[in-house]
Amino acid sequence: MGQYLPIVVLTALAIVFGVLSLVASKLLAPKRPNTAKDAPYECGIVPSRESPERFPVSFYIVAMLFIMFDIEIIFAYPYAIARESLGAFGFWEMVAFSAVFFVAFVYMVARGALEWGPLKNETPVADVVAAPVAAAGVKVVGLDGRSAGARDAALPGAVERETVGVA
Repeated sequence: MGQYLPIVVLTALAIVFGVLSLVASKLLAPKRPNTAKDAPYECGIVPSRESPERFPVSFYIVAMLFIMFDIEIIFAYPYAIARESLGAFGFWEMVAFSAVFFVAFVYMVARGALEWGPLKNETPVADVVAAPVAAAGVKVVGLDGRSAGARDAALPGAVERETVGVA
């Protein structure tokens, strides 16, 4: 027990120091609340309104992926060093360990953990088929709010298609 005495003393000192620091901070700190102190700090940018959407958790999922693969490397390195002494048992344990990590990785990728682009709006097939199409099957975009004359000018042959019933 004597060999653990310095560890116990240092642990007790750390706990006492932490508690005393918190108590001293509560007792001695000035108490002048205002709206600036209560507002969340966002890198110096004053929030003008509430965010309309949730903060994407993809950042945290990528961080978890990073930690997962760090842990796998931490366990794979000793296996690589002592591979011969561990034998077949060590090999199959590493295969099982890597399989669990691979399944977790596939799950996270399937959930969209690595998709960083803008959110994709699902367009119903009927809307895509009914959308105006220029020559050679290229979809014409940006015609919303234009007059009928501008739309017809943007769509070569649109008048002919309407008379045939293809439009």
